[in-house]
Amino acid sequence: MKIRAINIACLLLTGATLPTLALAGTYQQTASGITVAPDTGAAKEVRLEVMADNIVHVVKVDQAGKQLTPSLMTIAKPCACRFDVKRSGDAVALTTARMVATVSLKDGRVQFADKGGAVFLKQDAEDIQPVTVGGKPYLAVKQGFNHGTKDAFYGTGQHQNGQMNLNGEDVDLLQHNMDIAIPFVVSDKNYGILWDNNGISRFGDARPYGPIDRDLKLTDADGKPGALTARYYIGGKLALTRREERINYQYLKDVAEFWPKELKPLKELKDVKVVWEGKLASDKPGVHKMKLYSSDYATLTVNGKQVMDVWRQGWNPWYHNFEVSFAPGKPVDFKLEWKPEGGMVYVAHNDPLPQPERHSLQLSSEIAEGLNYYVVRGTSIDNVIGGYRLLTGAQPLMPKWAYGFWQSRQRYETQEQLLDTVRTYRKNGWPLDNIVQDWFYWPENGWGSHDWDKARFPDPKGMVDEVHRLNAKIMLSVWGKFYANTDNYKELAAKGHMWTKNVEDGALDWVGPGYKNSHYSPYAAEARDIYYRQMKTKLVDLGFDAWWLDNTEPDVLSNTRLADFKQLIGPTIYGPGEITFNSYSLLQTQAVYDGLKRDQPNKRQFLLSRSGFPGIQRNYAAIWSGDTVGRWNNLYDQISAGVSASMSGIPNWTHDIGGYAQETRFQSGELGSAQENRGLGNAQVKAEDLKEWRELNLRWWQFGAFTPLFRSHGEVVKREIHMLAPENSPMRDSMVWYLKLRYRLMPYIYATASSTYFDAGSIMRGLVMDFPNDPGAKDVRDQYLFGHAFLVAPVHEYGARERGVYLPAGAQWYDYYTGERLQGGRKVTAQAPEQRMPLYVKAGAIVPMGPVTQYVDEKPDAPLTLKVYTGADGTFGLYEDDGVSEDYQRGAYSRIPLAWNERTGTLTIGAREGKGYRGMVGKRTFRVQFVKPGVSSADTFDAADKEVTYDGKAVTVKL
Repeated sequence: MKIRAINIACLLLTGATLPTLALAGTYQQTASGITVAPDTGAAKEVRLEVMADNIVHVVKVDQAGKQLTPSLMTIAKPCACRFDVKRSGDAVALTTARMVATVSLKDGRVQFADKGGAVFLKQDAEDIQPVTVGGKPYLAVKQGFNHGTKDAFYGTGQHQNGQMNLNGEDVDLLQHNMDIAIPFVVSDKNYGILWDNNGISRFGDARPYGPIDRDLKLTDADGKPGALTARYYIGGKLALTRREERINYQYLKDVAEFWPKELKPLKELKDVKVVWEGKLASDKPGVHKMKLYSSDYATLTVNGKQVMDVWRQGWNPWYHNFEVSFAPGKPVDFKLEWKPEGGMVYVAHNDPLPQPERHSLQLSSEIAEGLNYYVVRGTSIDNVIGGYRLLTGAQPLMPKWAYGFWQSRQRYETQEQLLDTVRTYRKNGWPLDNIVQDWFYWPENGWGSHDWDKARFPDPKGMVDEVHRLNAKIMLSVWGKFYANTDNYKELAAKGHMWTKNVEDGALDWVGPGYKNSHYSPYAAEARDIYYRQMKTKLVDLGFDAWWLDNTEPDVLSNTRLADFKQLIGPTIYGPGEITFNSYSLLQTQAVYDGLKRDQPNKRQFLLSRSGFPGIQRNYAAIWSGDTVGRWNNLYDQISAGVSASMSGIPNWTHDIGGYAQETRFQSGELGSAQENRGLGNAQVKAEDLKEWRELNLRWWQFGAFTPLFRSHGEVVKREIHMLAPENSPMRDSMVWYLKLRYRLMPYIYATASSTYFDAGSIMRGLVMDFPNDPGAKDVRDQYLFGHAFLVAPVHEYGARERGVYLPAGAQWYDYYTGERLQGGRKVTAQAPEQRMPLYVKAGAIVPMGPVTQYVDEKPDAPLTLKVYTGADGTFGLYEDDGVSEDYQRGAYSRIPLAWNERTGTLTIGAREGKGYRGMVGKRTFRVQFVKPGVSSADTFDAADKEVTYDGKAVTVKL
């Protein structure tokens, strides 16, 4: 660089014309990688660090030498791996044992290739723009790769729009009650990116969606340009017609500000309907992406075709994606009908991206200190997910009971209600491992006090002890929310660890008359220590087995404009609320886990969080899909939501079977609590509505039995089997059948769960994970694999008695109910009577099963049946341990390798691996059934062709 500068200076002194120079920046090798100062480009410095042979950390900053705040999500350090650095022309390459990362010395662009030179990730776009937040300088950043690619992308967390393959999709990474932002993306081509940013981010289009009038041309119902026609009906009569440029009742302030002043406030009106009608047009041809954000009833019609008919509870709106094709000079008809009961509605739009950029891997964040991400190269999707966990922390093995059945409701109002539920399950012989006490066990004015309402819960310790006597576990709901009048709030506030603005604003919640409240900030270690200490004496010491950490987005004040909301969740020790917008759940679960780890050092913990963030799995935390609703489209959305969460590195996921909230038309029988002060439905509902409600719950239950965590929960309509399904009904028979099947499969399920710790595995698997070379498997969004053996195809349409099922290529598949063996690589029509969900097993699978038990470890020495699905070779590892301690991390477990050889017709039960564990069954009986075409698995639970005694030494069983 010095020589080049002198030469340029000499030319200037002589008055010579400057030639076009091929500039090239400088680089320096560091202990863990390289630092590059490119000549041009948005980044002034590019730093690469080797984290593993297959993982490279990339940092790009706008100032040389700028250091970033230490990561919240990653805990890995650069490895001591060997790497080489070599310059070639205007680029410098960093080569590890597994990959080559190249940086342009001209402009700082990066690309990544295999050792053989095949490029798998190439930077095509970059943007680093200064922004000011809270009077301090930050950056807005974007990085795009592989423009025009056909690679499939998965992950980004858990979302509610039926998205699976994200190539061409847009995803907001913004925590919400039902939406979980995990900025990790994995490709079907076995590479991935972990985007290290705690703020609001996006996958796909970096431009925020805006109101429809921002980009589109509007015409009202009379043909007048500039707006849509809005008609307001009250009690079925037209009350007002006016022109509106946008549909924008997105937040409570919007409703207050834009609702027609000619009408009474919306909250004072009943039987309201608003209809927007007109035409939309654009001069930019192509497929435009749009969003309907709504609660209550909304029906959208485009060009005479109904696009969606949706309902959500009024206080919890969310987005529904849709697409509209525009051509110049060809407006489209648009009609939206909304029936509000205090809810919200908004329609958003974005112009189309250029096709190469649309089909790319692009990530962006609205606030950052620099571009900061990790590139992972794997040998499989599982291997890439393993890279995510290497960076953010391993998934510890959850306690075995967590994979049994959980009964919950919003909420058990007394301890006797809760205990009566456990007793009823035991009396009926229905398996149960966990009962859940939801919120509001405290006095009405004592949220955050951790006190108990003695009138309703006179003996919480006795309640816990009785649950344990009944051989079940009990989980308790605890929030990061505090009423301002509580001592706990005051202690945290005195130390500067409460976000006080919501209290200062005088905002009241929905309980009783309403109480001033806010959330604590868990970002300082002192705050986390105080939070756990406040829990310990009043809650932890009572002996609860697990902790439900609700509202971890956190939703400090629902339906608040985003700019206002950011002020409610800050400041933190890291700066304004925008900086840590998405990361609350990681620190909140850490607060509880760290405290429990100190007090119960060898106990496996279990935390359930409504939100998630990279690294949350290391805190013994699972996630769930929030306050969904009992609608068929919402059931459909849960399938891809769960698979996407799993492919984002979070294997323990669950959902509210039946949907958290339901329409009043479904509210029949003995009703329970509602979350907010609103009227409940009529105890007498239409027969057809009751029929639909029951079928919806049954279909959701069948799906739930084959998800990582099997958990029934919801408000108003009680969710216990005996409350949902009439006695002696086919519905109850089916629910109990799937419940018992879940427990029969516990040896398979727990062994599959063990792989999440030992092999960075996943329980709920996208088809592409096991069949990456099958193009037909990449876009399937309503099926998944449960472990490696089962193909699950939930029924998500009312009245459906069959459904199409794609059977991945490269395998043969057994119909679980009939035994028919089918060749993969095609779509079949599966029979789906109301009492059965389509279920297939891969040929070559070995599925260990046990007896029906009342809880997971009731009969540890019972004979196990090994079902061998003939037709292909196969392997499985039967895993067992004590189910509750962390001794497994020190080798205290048993793993028995199982291998089926199709050619020789031999099952080998291998020698036991591991050190063994306290209470291990040293000698046991294995029953072996060789499943052949035509043999129903559903009718042969206890059938066996051979029986052997196993004492830890290898044994073979011949067909």
